[in-house]
Amino acid sequence: MSEVHTVAESPLPKLLHGRRKLWLLLAATVCALAALAGARLLNRGDRLTHLTAKVQRGEIRDVVDATGTVNAVITVQVGSQVSGTIAKLNADFNSRVKKGDVVALIDPQLFDGALKQAVADLENAKANVLAADANVVKARATLEQTKADYDRAQSMVKDGVGTQQALDQAKAGYESAKASVDAAVANVTQAKAQVSQKDAAVAVARTSLDYTVIRSPIDGIVVARNVDVGQTVAASLQAPTIFTIAQDLTKMLVYAKVDESDVGRIRMRQPVTFKVDAFPKEVFTGAVSQVRMNPTTVQNVVTYDVVVEFLNPDLKLFPGMTAYVTIPVATVDDVVKIPNAALRYKPSMSPEVVRALYAKNGIEAGVRSDAAPASAASSGAAPLSAEARRGVRGEDAVIWKRLADDSLEPVRISLGITDHTYTQVAGVLNGKLEPNDDVVTSSVALKSLPPGAQGIRR
Repeated sequence: MSEVHTVAESPLPKLLHGRRKLWLLLAATVCALAALAGARLLNRGDRLTHLTAKVQRGEIRDVVDATGTVNAVITVQVGSQVSGTIAKLNADFNSRVKKGDVVALIDPQLFDGALKQAVADLENAKANVLAADANVVKARATLEQTKADYDRAQSMVKDGVGTQQALDQAKAGYESAKASVDAAVANVTQAKAQVSQKDAAVAVARTSLDYTVIRSPIDGIVVARNVDVGQTVAASLQAPTIFTIAQDLTKMLVYAKVDESDVGRIRMRQPVTFKVDAFPKEVFTGAVSQVRMNPTTVQNVVTYDVVVEFLNPDLKLFPGMTAYVTIPVATVDDVVKIPNAALRYKPSMSPEVVRALYAKNGIEAGVRSDAAPASAASSGAAPLSAEARRGVRGEDAVIWKRLADDSLEPVRISLGITDHTYTQVAGVLNGKLEPNDDVVTSSVALKSLPPGAQGIRR
């Protein structure tokens, strides 16, 4: 009888196979974790840090800055209407002169000779008038004689004792005498006209002689002398300038060049301050007296002259000095203000996140409003004066406030005036904003340090 032996299968291969699967699973898990850690390490990027500024309370002065030139109120250029050689100068730079004072003398010899010649010509013309009058008397006497001869000849012809020839000769003599009288009278008229002409020549010569004496037309100070003694001046085309006289340097003007974008905000009698290079630590004051409508264009830049009048009792400022003018156009005191950098800040967030934050704080995206602030009291804004209202920009903006947990919150505000560094918060339209709050002005990406490197110092 045969025996059947049953051999049991060994469990070792199955065990080895299960362990292999487990090791493969563990290896895959470790690789996945390593890949995830590497990805997180690679994707850590830079850390974003917000730079902030405090919301402040204080004063804002909106000003227009311009550059101008100091000038006298009235400046007169004293010249010569005649040509000649300067014989004498009675004034020099900075000389004080009175109206009518002789400030210069042109050599008068030629003009004196011309006057004497004109006077002689006038006397000659007057003598010619007397001679013409005498000729008239003579011509009239001849006319009377020839008329008597003509009348006798007519009587003799009627009586038959005279000839027709004698009558014709008498008549011709009479007619000739009448013509001589008319000619003599015309000569008198011509002689008198010559007298008038020579008299005018005398007046011109005397005036030219008077012009050799140059007098000051105003009371003032000589600010420029352009000739020397012995120099010849020629007045054939235009009067040469000998002196420049400023009437009164205790009252002066500044001609400021104001850009066309600012000239509309300038009003008459606005107070003005300015400085000059000669006195850099002193501030001089004045007032706007005129805004001239005549534009000046230089390289497509249009400016207008704004005239500022000021007092100069100590004569510190001289004509021609460069003035750096500041014209305040609006001023507010004790108002909430923020730096202009906060108005320019845009967060580095996706549009969806920005819209969500806007909606959370009741801000409609893209809304601009010129209306009055809805919650001016929440910003601590004081009522605006009439001057300040003229400078209000009539705009609103969204700024970003940093909270205690370093998160950002949008705040919609109404803008007031600006000094180009700070802008007035006229009111808060959405959100809350108080003095000493932090508003974001910019963001800086800081490089992240690798693990374990925080303690490394350079």
